[in-house]
Formats: sequence, C-alpha cells, structure tokens
Amino acid sequence: MARIAFTAGRVAGFKCPPEKSQVFLWDAATPGLGLRTTAAGKPSYVFQGRYQEKTIRVTIGSPDAWSIPQAQEKARALQRLIDEGRDPRDLKRDAVAAGAERKAAAAAKVQADKVASLTVGEVWQTYLQEGKPKRRDAWKPGYRADLELMATPGGVKKKRGQGLTRQGPIYPLLALQMTEVNEDALKAWFDRESLAGKHQAARAFMMFKGFLRWCSARPAYRSLIDRDAGKAAAIVENLPQATHRTDKLLKGQVQGWWTGVEQLSNRTASVYLRALLLTGARREEVAALKWGDVDFQWRKLTLADKVDATRTIPLSPYMAHMLAGLPRVGAFVFASASKSGHIVDARDSMQKAVTEAEVGHLTFHGLRRTFTQTGRGVVPAGIVAQIQGHKSSATAEGYDIRTLDELSPYLEQIERHILSLAGVQFDAGAVPGALRVVNG
Repeated sequence: MARIAFTAGRVAGFKCPPEKSQVFLWDAATPGLGLRTTAAGKPSYVFQGRYQEKTIRVTIGSPDAWSIPQAQEKARALQRLIDEGRDPRDLKRDAVAAGAERKAAAAAKVQADKVASLTVGEVWQTYLQEGKPKRRDAWKPGYRADLELMATPGGVKKKRGQGLTRQGPIYPLLALQMTEVNEDALKAWFDRESLAGKHQAARAFMMFKGFLRWCSARPAYRSLIDRDAGKAAAIVENLPQATHRTDKLLKGQVQGWWTGVEQLSNRTASVYLRALLLTGARREEVAALKWGDVDFQWRKLTLADKVDATRTIPLSPYMAHMLAGLPRVGAFVFASASKSGHIVDARDSMQKAVTEAEVGHLTFHGLRRTFTQTGRGVVPAGIVAQIQGHKSSATAEGYDIRTLDELSPYLEQIERHILSLAGVQFDAGAVPGALRVVNG
C-alpha cells in the first residue's frame, strides 16, 4: 500500500479513474489515514486500522470540512482508541446516536414549548369543532351558537338599537395560555364579569367548566390544565342560585294571548307561536318543521326530537287548518329569509302578543309548560309526556307507549280545551284551510 505525503494539491487533484468504483490515497506521515474517492467524485478522509485481528475502516469526513492537519490528528486519535482496546466504530456510532438524541431532544423541546404556549383561544376553536355533550352526537344548535357568542370580541354594530356589541364574557379568557388557567385566574375573571351581569357570568363559567372537562379527557391538553380550576370554591359558592322557571299562561290569560298573536302582521310568526301552544313541542322542533314532515292525508307531524332522532305526533284538526293556510315558499313550513331558511327568532312577535294581552313575563318554553299544565287537566299525564317527547316520563308513571292512532283522540281533546280557553269556535270536521276562525 503506497504512501505519499498529503498536500493540499495532491488531495484536491486526487481523482477516481472511470474504470474503477473507488480508489484510496494513503498518507505517509500518519499511519491509517487515507483519502477515498469514488467515480462520483466525492472524496473523504478515512481511517483504517486493525482491531481484534480484523481490518476496520471509519470515515472521518470531507476535505472541504477537514484540513489535512485536522484529519491527521483525528486518525491518530482513532489509533489511540485501538491501542486502548476500544473500537473506533463504537465512538462513531455513539457520536451519531448522541447527535440524534440531541436533535430529538431539541425537537421535543420545541414541540413542548409550542404546546405549553397554547392559548385558550387556540384550543377553544378545536373545542367548537370537536366538542359535544355527554351521550350526544352534537350540541343543540342553540347551545353551539351561545358558545360562539360567549367568546366574541364585540365591537360590532348592533342589529337592534344603537351602539356596538360588548365582548362575550368568555372572550377575556381566550388570551390566556392554557397553563395560566387556574383558580386565581378564573376567580379574577369571574369577579370582573359579574359586575356586568352575575347570571351571565355564571352561565359563562359553567360553559367554561365544560371546556375544561373536555380538555382533561384529551391527552394532548390534559397536562396543560388545572383540572380543579373549575371547582374553585371561591366561585362556586358565589354563583347565583339556580331558579326553576315557572312562567306559563294561566287559564284566564290564554284568550288574551291568543288574540294578540292572531293580530300579528307576521302571519308565519302568528301560526308558529300558536303551533307551539297546540303541540307542546320545543321551539326549535317546530321552527325546523318541513313540508315533507307534514302529512295532511294521514294527519301526522314528524318532528326533530331532542330525545330520539325524530318523533311523530298526530296532526290535530286546528293545527292542520293553520298549516294549510300558510304559503309554501320553500322547504320549511315556517319559512323566513334567515340563513337557515326557517324562522329563528320570534321574540319580537312574542313580546307584542304578551304586551297586548298584559300577561307579564312569558317565554317560548312557557308555552310548552302551558300545554303540559292544560293537557294534564284533561288527559293522563303519560299521554302529555309522550306527545311532548318525554319518553322516560311516559313509562315511569306506568303508561304504555301509545300508537299514533291511540294518541290522536287525546291530542284532539287537548286542542279542543285550549281552543275553548282561547275563545275559538272551530269545526274540526272541516277541510284544513277551508274555514275561518271566529273569536267568541
């Protein structure tokens, strides 16, 4: 194995003949140091020696990165390892492994820092996309909309009235890092929001607790949050006491309310509000009713149900009469120009009727309670519960689940009673939409 003294010129001029795959040039000054080059023209310094009766070779590096003196010193260091009974290849592997570990550790630190710096706002967006209530496939549209509204920045011109909208109570929390959400931070936030409205702040707090529960169930966020922050006694003990709403129409108030609703200029809203009272259904169930869900021939309505996917109830005579009188301007029975295509907010119409009738405070759910109270006065409670979609109540009280034909006379009886309270004279045997209602 011929050796020559390495010089910059000899190293730079060393080429591999085209007929060979690789060739070596060995340094005369440093035992074991060689220059290897290939047909591809990529030279590198190598060290070759004998370890445990076997020839071993270790790559040192490119001449572009290593000077001749540096390569010579490295070769001598590798030979010393052999003299000490150590395998130079282990050193190389250890160095590569250590480098890989450092790189992995650095990448892990970058990722950990990135995760640790996650803000509530970033995770909140994921929560809106992936979150859902217990044992449900998705949130109710109204609750989903409230979650978004609670976290809006505000500053938008009000759709009603003057001025700009205020930011949602959850919005200030969005800027916090997830790791900053603790009992003290939530207490300070709750106290500030309570100044604007304690009940609204309490509702926002309960919504945020749901967000924290969702985070604690996911490995990606579990380590970032204080699971007990939402249980802070300083907040929980100061929440306003939950009140059970009891608003409903008294028997003597039904006629005044009905008359006020009939006089509304918005025909769709007028029928919608009366439909809530005559069916006892939830407002979103009636609002989303489509013409395809109304069967005038077999007298039945199919509603999107809160408990099950859908539920079918009888189409009572006066209800059929009202629906038949509505114009068909789209897929929805209670059509509107809203984004959803159906009536969404009938609060103004409701308030006009309530004011006209002087019945005081009345919510949409109050109409549902009115149906419950009125219905239980004339038919078994289990029947009322089944019509309204309370399946569990219907069975818990010892009532069998009735078929549509069995429910029909009961619902008609409830309808007749409500119409009598409203002072409405109606021929139930008439063709739907062909008669005029006369107030007594």
